Amino acid sequence: MTSSCHSQTNTQNTKTERQSQPKDSQIDEYVVEIFEDSKGNLWFGTINKGAARYDGKALTYFTTEDGMSGNTVTSFAEDKEGNIWFGTHSGLSKYDGKAFTRFTTAEGLVNNTVSELLIDKKGILWVGTWGGVSRLEGTTFSTFTLPIPDVTLLQYQLTMKDWITEIIEDKQGNIWFSQGGRTGDGGLSRFDGKTFTRFDKTKGLSKNDIYAINEDNNGNIWIGANGLGAYCYDGKDLMTFGYGIQDILEDKKGNLWLGLSGGLFRLKGNSITNVSQNGPWN
Repeated sequence: MTSSCHSQTNTQNTKTERQSQPKDSQIDEYVVEIFEDSKGNLWFGTINKGAARYDGKALTYFTTEDGMSGNTVTSFAEDKEGNIWFGTHSGLSKYDGKAFTRFTTAEGLVNNTVSELLIDKKGILWVGTWGGVSRLEGTTFSTFTLPIPDVTLLQYQLTMKDWITEIIEDKQGNIWFSQGGRTGDGGLSRFDGKTFTRFDKTKGLSKNDIYAINEDNNGNIWIGANGLGAYCYDGKDLMTFGYGIQDILEDKKGNLWLGLSGGLFRLKGNSITNVSQNGPWN
């Protein structure tokens, strides 16, 4: 691929290490997020079944009975101390290997329904929720306000401008935020530490319902819109592709794997291939 687009204060600490496994459960029926920690453990976030950790030998389940905030786990992050952070639909949890500490709106979160987590190069924890963004620096949570567009006509009564669907940090240290926007008030924002750049129709982003952001090895930013198309930003221009993307991953060979509503596709160079059970995988 070329370089272009062609407060922890007053928190609840549960000192229990009991680990439970849901009866008759198959983890692959519920998984919505997968994360690998620095020790090589795989973590699986599920809907209503908590989180599961695979250490290479066995699965261990963690639920609210073990101290987690909630059983729907949507995101993970690991800090410099090796603590694992869990984003759930009932707040935020930190696991130090022995006990869970829970964080909710009572501790400063802007909303308890967490959708995305990021720990940046400075060690700041960014928490994307269905009600906006919280930032944890040291022991204090603060609400981080994103710019929003002027919307004169909403298709639905429900506003989605504060629903954060993804947060990433690029190679230059910029923080990117995507927002779900079927009501027209979502979109994409970039924060360089001082100022925002908002991507909208004036910059070539025709739809605001953004679900995925990914930076490839060449520094291009790939943007997936829900069923509405995909975009690639090379730092200057925003290119449009006619594929609705839910998720994006770049492998070690530089291939982009695209999760679409219509299946799995691979972008290799300028060629897009539909991938079935039988491949092609190479």
